[in-house]
Amino acid sequence: MEKVNKFFLALIGAFFSFFGMLAIPLLLLIGSNIIDWVTGILACKYRGERLTSEKSFNGIMKKMGCYILVFIGFMVDVLIQYCISNLGLPIIFPEIFACITAVWLVCSEIISILENLIDMGIPMPPFLKPIIERILHETECKIEINKIEEDK
Repeated sequence: MEKVNKFFLALIGAFFSFFGMLAIPLLLLIGSNIIDWVTGILACKYRGERLTSEKSFNGIMKKMGCYILVFIGFMVDVLIQYCISNLGLPIIFPEIFACITAVWLVCSEIISILENLIDMGIPMPPFLKPIIERILHETECKIEINKIEEDK
């Protein structure tokens, strides 16, 4: 049993070591994806919808798309770091795009979970959804990139 505990501790340590500041948002994303999928299935009955394997499969594919978005954010982070280091620029740029993408996705998943629970008739504290929506909005505004307009 002790070897199993040490194995899982090593696995968790490796996960946090590899993903760094992205580890917590990634774990939250995994958990929120699973909870949203389950509550979505449960809420079908209360919405009067028919649950099909195709609908469930489509939901899983959308969840997989979340991880693709986080990976794209990671690629942007790596690309920026690569450009900075190869150009010899004295800029310190934290790897934040993957993290911000994951936080945004977690907030979206939480909102979806809350909506599923509301559809199931579970009473909701009036402050919960607005707080998550505010975090989602602040995450969207964290990095503003102005669109470059072409000269006409």
